[in-house]
Amino acid sequence: MARVTVEDCILKVPNRFELVMLASQRARGISSGSAMTVDRDNDKNPVVALREIAEATVNTAEIEESLIRSLQKNVESDEPVEETVDMAAMQQEMTLQMVQASQTAAVIEMGEDADLDEEDIDAGELDAEEPLAAGAETAVTEPTAGAEGTEE
Repeated sequence: MARVTVEDCILKVPNRFELVMLASQRARGISSGSAMTVDRDNDKNPVVALREIAEATVNTAEIEESLIRSLQKNVESDEPVEETVDMAAMQQEMTLQMVQASQTAAVIEMGEDADLDEEDIDAGELDAEEPLAAGAETAVTEPTAGAEGTEE
């Protein structure tokens, strides 16, 4: 076949637009190093691709799949990947952060409200204060009536 015309290729690929897309994809493959199935005969890659399609020496379904894959932005996998979220672990972590924040706020509040020295605060009282439930406010103990300067 000395000259390739569209009429020779239309017998193999009936849609002219699809023919152009397939031939251009095959020409890209040839330029990237794919083996040619016909002799070059000083022809450029698009002409060689058209000759291959006309002589049916290439599988047009494979070229079409290659074209689709090259145009896809998101490559689909066979099995969808599901994102697993451990809700219990997230809730436990959030609860821990809330408890730590409320304990820090209680210590700061105690330091600002009462003009007490560190000796006046019993270490055992701070350890005994545990939050009742997740998100519950922590109880802040007031100084006892027997503390210095608080008698009425």
